[in-house]
Amino acid sequence: GRRPFTLLIGGAAPRRVDFSILSGSLEKMDATTKRLELTDLVVGLLRDTPPEMVARVVYMIQGKVRPDFEGVELGVADRMAVRAISKSSGMPAAAVEDAYRRDGDLGRAAASVLAQKTQTTFLAEDITVERVYETLLRIAGAEGQRSQDMKAKYISSLLNDATPQEACYILKLLLGTLRLGIAENTILDALAVAYTDAKQNRAILERAYNVSSDLGAVAEAVARGGLDAAGQFTVSVFRPVRPMLADRVKSGAEALERLGAGGFAAEHKLDGERVQVHMSEGRVVLFSRRLEKITGHYPDIVERLPSAVEAGDAILEGEAVAVNADTGEFLPFQELMHRRRKYNVDRAVSEYPITLNLFDVLYCDGRICLEMPYSERRALLEKIVVGSGGGGGGGGGGAGAASPDPYEFARCVTAVTVGDGAGVEAALEDGINAGCEGLMLKALDAPYRAGARGSYWLKLKREYRNELGDSLDLVVVGAFFGRGRRTGRYGTLLLATYDGASDRFSSICKVGTGFTDEDLDRLYETLSPRAVRKRDRRVRSGMDADVWFAPEIVVEIVASEITLSPIHKAAEGAVRKGAGLALRFPKFTGRVRTEKSAEDASTDAEVESMYRDQKKVAQGGSG
Repeated sequence: GRRPFTLLIGGAAPRRVDFSILSGSLEKMDATTKRLELTDLVVGLLRDTPPEMVARVVYMIQGKVRPDFEGVELGVADRMAVRAISKSSGMPAAAVEDAYRRDGDLGRAAASVLAQKTQTTFLAEDITVERVYETLLRIAGAEGQRSQDMKAKYISSLLNDATPQEACYILKLLLGTLRLGIAENTILDALAVAYTDAKQNRAILERAYNVSSDLGAVAEAVARGGLDAAGQFTVSVFRPVRPMLADRVKSGAEALERLGAGGFAAEHKLDGERVQVHMSEGRVVLFSRRLEKITGHYPDIVERLPSAVEAGDAILEGEAVAVNADTGEFLPFQELMHRRRKYNVDRAVSEYPITLNLFDVLYCDGRICLEMPYSERRALLEKIVVGSGGGGGGGGGGAGAASPDPYEFARCVTAVTVGDGAGVEAALEDGINAGCEGLMLKALDAPYRAGARGSYWLKLKREYRNELGDSLDLVVVGAFFGRGRRTGRYGTLLLATYDGASDRFSSICKVGTGFTDEDLDRLYETLSPRAVRKRDRRVRSGMDADVWFAPEIVVEIVASEITLSPIHKAAEGAVRKGAGLALRFPKFTGRVRTEKSAEDASTDAEVESMYRDQKKVAQGGSG
């Protein structure tokens, strides 16, 4: 690099880290796909970073400037970046665009263009991590008529002083194309090793992250104060808690085997959007399952919830479900998507009313409820939700309850206690008759395990009772161009499962059926900005797609069965050496799971379990 490492120590002067140290580490991370190597590189970077800078470095290696729940967006488009590169390099924009087409990555294109730049000034200011980070925040905060000009000016100020390598990673951060394959689990492992010298201490850091949803804050705390500081994190209003997740079962008998016959709760599983509601002194903020702030989509919840809940401060979880205002009938999830508007939100609220079905309480008037058993949390929820009718309140209601009448805005979700297979089947039948997807089965004595998936919560959907046993939520990792009517769009998608242990996405099928023309148009618009020059480092497949994507978009798929495959890599080797699992006759259901992150998709272990549960496998067939 042009400059030596700058680390200023002494007196009260702040310590600074030259950005070339970070960009050099990012370059090495970009060159490997091995998780252990990535972890070691992150550990080395953290140990070289002053504690007061650790949070910023952790955010940036994730490709962001603040935690997701703050909703900070840079809003920098390719065209603006091309203009800034042209201005800083002195080369025509057309030349920059040619380099972009050649490299397929605007960050790499910037590096190659700026490498040809002749240094004309000796007044270049050092590019430090702090300077880059603060400039990114200024770009995110730029508003008004001149905001685009201001953003371009900020970008040029960095590129004017940056080396080619630094410019590459500045552009990747600006454009959201820094995809190193470093998941949260990898960073947690690295933090434990870097600051406690013991990977097993990661559990303490993970708990802090689960209740704060802010990996940067956790990193700075452990860097400054060790495990004691990390242990101080607790639940607080307006800072989302990572949601507890459920395993899936196919029958009441399987649920009994896993939860026991002593009795458990059977809640109606609704086809809506999971929301985490934070309220304090009349202020209401909503977060999605992915912990993105979605308050603007539900102004009716903001307005009406304070009068529906008898609590000063609370964190509640529920399901926002679209309803027919005249009959109270539950409507499909797709109806909620009409609320995802930037404009005319009031009209969408009027045309697509909802009911908020609350199912858990995580915090209430100073009391953290996570360690309370489910039965106590449910009783507290029913106590504070005013008029939780529709069969949901009053000690759990009856399993035969209908949907709200004609519709009640806020209510406790219908729940009954069951203890045998017949009870589960009866509750499931009642749930389906009420317009629900199925049941959520929950252990009565179980705490709320933030960020965890396990046997305390199980989901049983009506689809589970068919031969395959379920619909699957799969990640779009690639596509093949269409022909005929689909020319100019993606005609077939390559889909993958997720394996948390290896942090990999493994292909399981190609799907080209179930799409309407509107679906194809919408998916093309959604996927095109996520196209990458080569296969993402976390994607495994024996197929070569026409286009590869960053693994971010999740879609729902049904299929006739699961078979062994020499090409697809899902659960590879779990059933037969050298063979993965694939879906036979997959079909798109029409649902893009915008509320799910790629890491929330169906897993290799789930697919393997479904494969083994197929009747012909149970009968000794080869699959």
